[in-house]
Amino acid sequence: MSKLGALLAPGAVELDAPAADWRAAITRAGRLLESSGSATADYTQAMIETVDNNGPYIVVAPGFAFAHARPSEAVRHTAISWVRLAEPVRFGHGTNDPVTLVVALAARDDFAHTRAMKELARVLGDADKRELLDVVTSEGQLRNVLDGYEPTAAANAIAMRREAQEAAGAAATGGPAARPDGAVESKGKILTVCGNGLGTSLFLKNTLDGVLSEWGWSPYFTVEATDTISAKGRASEADVLLTSGEIAAALGDVGVPVYVIDNFTSAAELDRALREIYDIPAAQEGR
Repeated sequence: MSKLGALLAPGAVELDAPAADWRAAITRAGRLLESSGSATADYTQAMIETVDNNGPYIVVAPGFAFAHARPSEAVRHTAISWVRLAEPVRFGHGTNDPVTLVVALAARDDFAHTRAMKELARVLGDADKRELLDVVTSEGQLRNVLDGYEPTAAANAIAMRREAQEAAGAAATGGPAARPDGAVESKGKILTVCGNGLGTSLFLKNTLDGVLSEWGWSPYFTVEATDTISAKGRASEADVLLTSGEIAAALGDVGVPVYVIDNFTSAAELDRALREIYDIPAAQEGR
């Protein structure tokens, strides 16, 4: 079983669930955590308040919201719940609305769920698996997808409706093998930032790590996920802060560039961002 599958609490799955608005959607995901014994109703309320206070930054990819709040006594043990909505719901995000999938995380600390979040980011960044998540009909099928197996019925449903297409720039390929001459002077650190430092910033970190690895830049950089308060104090350590539009507005001027990323699971978007940030000429591509 994958780390992600192990973190998904038994029975904490609801498919094609009704929700009138984003609060109702988060509440449904929170109730699943409550019924599994993973968290209390106070934690569900805290997840809603996170969006009230920080905006819809939890909508980290098209159609996907990652509901969470800070670790607290309201969390009994680390777990996630999974809600696929019957009808899309708007959270107020400028580019990733409307939402059809809500995953809620209850974390006891900042570390126990890190590997599972990396797996979830990979699943959501895989177009084929993302489509499977939209058509699975049972918790068992969902777990098969998360563990890397394709349920036959779901795979067949996708095959019938999917058109073969080239995902232009869907993955970071042909990136520089070494730091190009003339790039901005680097401190060797990039911070990914979210409200709590343990949820959406990890999605962004995982995708960025993949792009840096693809380029052969991993030895030159440290990528750290952090929260808004820590980011303000540590900004001078980094070349750049990567975050959502909502968190960028909350950060304000921190003395280094703050770059807004819309889709935290898109290697293509991170590829473009790095090229702009480090001023990589087109001639460097494919080296």
